[in-house]
Amino acid sequence: MNRKRVFTESPWEPLVGYCRAIRIGDRIEVAGTTAMKDGEVVGVGNPYEQTKFILQTIEQALIELGSGMSDVVRTRMFVTDISKWEEIGKAHGEFFKEVQPAATMVEVQALIDPRLLVEIEVYAILR
Repeated sequence: MNRKRVFTESPWEPLVGYCRAIRIGDRIEVAGTTAMKDGEVVGVGNPYEQTKFILQTIEQALIELGSGMSDVVRTRMFVTDISKWEEIGKAHGEFFKEVQPAATMVEVQALIDPRLLVEIEVYAILR
Protein backbone atom coordinates (compact mmCIF):
# COMPACT_ATOMS: atom_id res chain seq x y z
CA MET A 1 0.00 0.00 0.00
CA ASN A 2 1.15 3.51 -0.78
CA ARG A 3 2.48 5.62 2.11
CA LYS A 4 2.23 9.40 2.12
CA ARG A 5 4.23 11.26 4.74
CA VAL A 6 4.29 14.80 6.15
CA PHE A 7 7.39 16.34 7.72
CA THR A 8 7.37 19.57 9.75
CA GLU A 9 11.10 20.26 9.98
CA SER A 10 11.15 19.32 13.65
CA PRO A 11 14.78 18.91 14.74
CA TRP A 12 13.86 15.47 16.09
CA GLU A 13 12.31 14.01 12.90
CA PRO A 14 15.60 13.19 11.13
CA LEU A 15 17.44 12.44 14.36
CA VAL A 16 14.90 9.92 15.65
CA GLY A 17 13.75 8.77 12.20
CA TYR A 18 10.05 9.58 12.06
CA CYS A 19 7.56 11.77 10.23
CA ARG A 20 4.89 14.07 11.63
CA ALA A 21 2.06 12.14 9.99
CA ILE A 22 1.62 9.16 7.74
CA ARG A 23 -1.30 8.06 5.59
CA ILE A 24 -1.77 4.47 4.50
CA GLY A 25 -5.01 3.97 2.61
CA ASP A 26 -7.81 5.64 4.53
CA ARG A 27 -5.91 5.76 7.85
CA ILE A 28 -3.75 8.57 9.18
CA GLU A 29 -1.54 8.50 12.25
CA VAL A 30 -0.12 11.77 13.57
CA ALA A 31 2.95 11.46 15.78
CA GLY A 32 3.15 13.08 19.19
CA THR A 33 3.20 16.79 18.42
CA THR A 34 4.45 19.56 20.69
CA ALA A 35 4.48 23.35 20.56
CA MET A 36 7.79 23.71 18.71
CA LYS A 37 8.41 26.07 15.82
CA ASP A 38 11.83 26.65 14.26
CA GLY A 39 13.48 25.01 17.27
CA GLU A 40 11.73 27.27 19.79
CA VAL A 41 8.89 26.51 22.20
CA VAL A 42 5.65 28.38 21.43
CA GLY A 43 3.52 29.56 24.37
CA VAL A 44 6.06 29.01 27.14
CA GLY A 45 4.20 28.60 30.42
CA ASN A 46 0.77 28.60 28.73
CA PRO A 47 -0.86 25.19 28.22
CA TYR A 48 -3.85 26.68 26.37
CA GLU A 49 -1.63 28.40 23.78
CA GLN A 50 0.57 25.34 23.41
CA THR A 51 -2.47 23.13 22.83
CA LYS A 52 -3.89 25.51 20.21
CA PHE A 53 -0.56 25.62 18.37
CA ILE A 54 -0.24 21.83 18.48
CA LEU A 55 -3.73 21.31 17.09
CA GLN A 56 -3.08 23.84 14.32
CA THR A 57 0.08 21.90 13.41
CA ILE A 58 -1.86 18.63 13.42
CA GLU A 59 -4.64 20.16 11.33
CA GLN A 60 -2.12 21.31 8.71
CA ALA A 61 -0.57 17.83 8.54
CA LEU A 62 -4.01 16.27 8.07
CA ILE A 63 -4.85 18.73 5.30
CA GLU A 64 -1.58 17.88 3.51
CA LEU A 65 -2.71 14.24 3.57
CA GLY A 66 -6.16 15.00 2.13
CA SER A 67 -7.98 14.91 5.46
CA GLY A 68 -9.06 17.27 8.20
CA MET A 69 -10.02 17.49 11.84
CA SER A 70 -13.48 16.09 11.08
CA ASP A 71 -11.84 12.73 10.25
CA VAL A 72 -10.15 12.42 13.67
CA VAL A 73 -11.49 9.50 15.70
CA ARG A 74 -8.94 9.46 18.57
CA THR A 75 -6.74 11.97 20.38
CA ARG A 76 -4.18 11.31 23.09
CA MET A 77 -2.93 14.19 25.20
CA PHE A 78 0.17 13.89 27.35
CA VAL A 79 0.43 16.74 29.86
CA THR A 80 3.03 17.60 32.46
CA ASP A 81 0.51 19.10 34.92
CA ILE A 82 -2.94 17.50 35.00
CA SER A 83 -4.22 20.39 37.15
CA LYS A 84 -4.15 22.45 33.91
CA TRP A 85 -6.61 20.05 32.23
CA GLU A 86 -9.31 22.72 31.81
CA GLU A 87 -7.04 25.03 29.79
CA ILE A 88 -5.90 22.14 27.61
CA GLY A 89 -9.44 20.79 27.32
CA LYS A 90 -10.76 24.21 26.32
CA ALA A 91 -8.39 24.40 23.35
CA HIS A 92 -9.14 20.76 22.43
CA GLY A 93 -12.85 21.56 22.52
CA GLU A 94 -12.42 24.51 20.19
CA PHE A 95 -11.11 22.14 17.52
CA PHE A 96 -13.26 19.10 18.26
CA LYS A 97 -16.56 20.39 19.67
CA GLU A 98 -18.56 18.94 16.79
CA VAL A 99 -16.28 15.98 16.01
CA GLN A 100 -16.05 14.58 19.55
CA PRO A 101 -13.38 11.92 18.98
CA ALA A 102 -12.45 9.43 21.67
CA ALA A 103 -9.92 11.27 23.82
CA THR A 104 -7.41 10.48 26.52
CA MET A 105 -5.46 12.91 28.70
CA VAL A 106 -2.76 11.60 31.00
CA GLU A 107 -0.12 13.27 33.12
CA VAL A 108 3.48 12.41 32.33
CA GLN A 109 6.61 13.19 34.29
CA ALA A 110 8.28 15.19 31.52
CA LEU A 111 8.44 15.89 27.80
CA ILE A 112 11.58 16.26 25.65
CA ASP A 113 12.02 19.95 26.62
CA PRO A 114 11.05 21.10 30.12
CA ARG A 115 9.21 24.13 28.68
CA LEU A 116 6.82 21.84 26.78
CA LEU A 117 3.60 21.26 28.71
CA VAL A 118 1.52 19.26 26.21
CA GLU A 119 2.07 16.63 23.54
CA ILE A 120 -0.81 15.35 21.37
CA GLU A 121 -1.15 12.52 18.89
CA VAL A 122 -4.19 11.76 16.74
CA TYR A 123 -5.63 8.99 14.66
CA ALA A 124 -7.92 9.73 11.72
CA ILE A 125 -9.91 7.64 9.27
CA LEU A 126 -10.92 9.27 6.00
CA ARG A 127 -14.58 9.08 5.19
